[in-house]
Amino acid sequence: MQDAVSKNPQIKLNLEVLKQANYYDHDYRAEVKNLDYAAVKADVIKACKDSQEWWPADWGHYGPFFCRLAWHSAGTYRIYDGRGGSNTGNQRFDPLYAWPDNGNLDKARRLLWPIKKKYGKKVSWADLIVLAGDAGMEDMGFKSHGFSFGRVDVSQRETDAWWGVKSSFEGLAKEPWNLEKPLAAPNMELIYVNPEGPDGIPDPLLAGAHIRDSFGRMSMNDWETVALIAGGHTFGKGHGAGAGSNVGPDPRDAEVHDQGFGWKNSLGKGNAEFTITSGLEGAWTTNPTRWDNGYFTNLFKYDWELFKSPAGAQIWRPKDGAGADSVPDAHVPGKKTHPVMYTTDLALIKDPEYLKVSTKYHEDPEFFHKSFAKAWFKLLHRD
Repeated sequence: MQDAVSKNPQIKLNLEVLKQANYYDHDYRAEVKNLDYAAVKADVIKACKDSQEWWPADWGHYGPFFCRLAWHSAGTYRIYDGRGGSNTGNQRFDPLYAWPDNGNLDKARRLLWPIKKKYGKKVSWADLIVLAGDAGMEDMGFKSHGFSFGRVDVSQRETDAWWGVKSSFEGLAKEPWNLEKPLAAPNMELIYVNPEGPDGIPDPLLAGAHIRDSFGRMSMNDWETVALIAGGHTFGKGHGAGAGSNVGPDPRDAEVHDQGFGWKNSLGKGNAEFTITSGLEGAWTTNPTRWDNGYFTNLFKYDWELFKSPAGAQIWRPKDGAGADSVPDAHVPGKKTHPVMYTTDLALIKDPEYLKVSTKYHEDPEFFHKSFAKAWFKLLHRD
């Protein structure tokens, strides 16, 4: 077998037998009682603005990046077996740490490493990852519904969690409800649904059916679903500055000298305005580092047309060049562009039931704020 592995690097030895029976590496629930909560939160907020040259923050603030980190940690939860979610910090291990939907989140965790090192065993990675998103959004003007510590890290991959295989996700474009249980996302290695539309079909109504089924499998109703999508897309942007051919392998297959980094990007300087992650390039709002109702303002304000991002991904922009200079570039001073929406965003006004919810949130920003705060708290704490 060893000789076969040396000749074919794609064959990997199964080392599960060497792992200990106890996945949990420390009693964090005892240690966290001695944690200075205000101090660790203050350190996270400080880290949001301490931009580093090796991975510059969009608009000088890591809040949106940390929001995505937290969302993708908590968002794997599913109701059928209670697995996934943020409770174990399993995003740090195979396979989740290398899913395409988690592209470049290895950088976000490294940005938090100095804080983890400072507090050591008093704070788990599971707590720190989701706290980063919560505190980062608060620093951008969002009022959180609250935060509770006490999550316990696993020390290795959870081998008994079933994430599906390729055949699990075939033939679901028009019938997402046929996804096998206990799986929750109808796309392999994605947290939720394909933002370009099911199987890449840019049909908002079809996307709406996928969203409803997927979020339902994670115990979210229509009001919570719309609030979470809109609230999350109030911050930050997608990254698709160039073709995916510029991007190297994920952390599972990266070279040893890359020390755990994945998705090495050869376009330009490989980060900032050259970042490639999802391939979907652009921001949803005119002020992507501030909490406001800008997402719904833009969603209802414009008529949207389909076009392709620099990476070739299907995405939507305002028709007839509308809003062309309304969104500041995340890294190039003085440069401005138009807002964007994904096919899954347009589902929120094309699906009749989602339209009712979106209209209410658009007309009542305070109600939207409270709804998102509660749904976000549930997302982070239900597991």
